[in-house]
Amino acid sequence: MIKIGNSWDNKLSVIWESDGFQKFLKMIDHEYLMHTVFPPRNYIFNALKLTPYENVKVVIMGQDPYHGEGEAHGLSFSVQKGIKVPPSLQNIYKELNSDLSIPPRNEGDLTGWAREGVLLLNAVLTVEKDKPASHRNLGWERLTDYIIKVINQKEEPVVFILWGNFAKEKIKYITNPRHCVITSPHPSPFSARNGFFGSRCFSRCNSFLESQGIKPIDWSRVE
Repeated sequence: MIKIGNSWDNKLSVIWESDGFQKFLKMIDHEYLMHTVFPPRNYIFNALKLTPYENVKVVIMGQDPYHGEGEAHGLSFSVQKGIKVPPSLQNIYKELNSDLSIPPRNEGDLTGWAREGVLLLNAVLTVEKDKPASHRNLGWERLTDYIIKVINQKEEPVVFILWGNFAKEKIKYITNPRHCVITSPHPSPFSARNGFFGSRCFSRCNSFLESQGIKPIDWSRVE
């Protein structure tokens, strides 16, 4: 049985306890046994561990973990300390600087954002080394789509930041009118200049939170 150690355990118990998910986890165990898989096992549910259900103010949706050695640690767009900042995150930092005058960092660990209430959720939580999207459609989406649905039920307003077409597919699960959805092209170098730059997603997010009487995100927070 999976134990996150916070309110997600109760919120996701229907998934954790299902026979189908238990079989899926055995398949993931086999993948770790037979291949090099990222992130390390203890980081698979890092996003949930760092941002309990009641603390979620913002959701930033990613696709799957980074597939290079030492990069992924269970937070979308984030890499472990000491790892070179990936191109998409470099562009996120550029937009953050343009939007809120927060200087770009040399580190790519976004744990500080997670502790601020930003759920950095990938749709797929594991990946085989050097094989992007290799675990897509294995079964993680059942869990992560359910997480979005559970957050959609929150009475407290939440901001969903959806970058790129893949993330925008999740809009169908966000039906609660209390929430705010902010979309733009993906921050990848291939698409950032098509509307990600200049989207002002960070200030728009904080403006919405403040309008609802919710403390805004300190996007400069570092852990």
